[in-house]
Amino acid sequence: MTHALAGAMFLAAMFLGLSARAEDQRIELQTRPGVTDAFLVTAPPGQPFASMILFTGGPGILAKRMQNFLIRSRGTFAAAGFLVASIDAPSDHPTGYDAVFRSSAEQARDVAGVIAWLRQKAAVPVWLVGTSTGTISAANAAARLKGSAGGDGLVMTSSFVPATSPPPSIPSLVDVGSITLPTLFVHNRNEACETSQFQNVMPLMERFTHAAPKELIVVAGGSPPQSGPCDPYARHGYFGIEDEVVGEIVRWIKSRK
Repeated sequence: MTHALAGAMFLAAMFLGLSARAEDQRIELQTRPGVTDAFLVTAPPGQPFASMILFTGGPGILAKRMQNFLIRSRGTFAAAGFLVASIDAPSDHPTGYDAVFRSSAEQARDVAGVIAWLRQKAAVPVWLVGTSTGTISAANAAARLKGSAGGDGLVMTSSFVPATSPPPSIPSLVDVGSITLPTLFVHNRNEACETSQFQNVMPLMERFTHAAPKELIVVAGGSPPQSGPCDPYARHGYFGIEDEVVGEIVRWIKSRK
């Protein structure tokens, strides 16, 4: 990356971050005894037709993942009519969390608190949307939380499907066979991240035996990567085709109504 390009990307990211902070509302809830969980709420311009909870990858700490595909696209989702909650790491995991916590009952309880808050704000469906290791969290919430306490749909982007599994893998961590929600998978055919292998997506989908309907949307390409293969500005993060991918997700969710 040239210094000029790096500088331009930094300034653009800083501008987007400042703009987003002006529109986001930070909410903090007690989700478990002695534990609080914070999330950013990005509201649509009018009444929402649906809500969504975004689960970033990595350690799950928003301050470190603001350029993650989903988090940097939260304004685009809001503009399309979603009430968006970007969930942070809970107070008992200040340095972030791993796949074990992402697949735990404790994280599902944290998510349940956010779902309840969203349902109080708007009587619309709630979608669970994860990317990378965030797909573990989204699938875990979909498997553990049922009825009005849970979500109404699931979206898995750049799913955590390592080249060698198990362990760990989403099916080894989460009872995906118990998920009955409409489930959309989105993946880049040119994915280069070793923990998000395209050839492993269909076998993962097959394990979602009761998800209905379920579908895979395959995209390809993007701008030349400006980060590591598992980082935001690469095929893994849909760099350069963000709007296309968000548009596909929005269209699919709207077709479920």
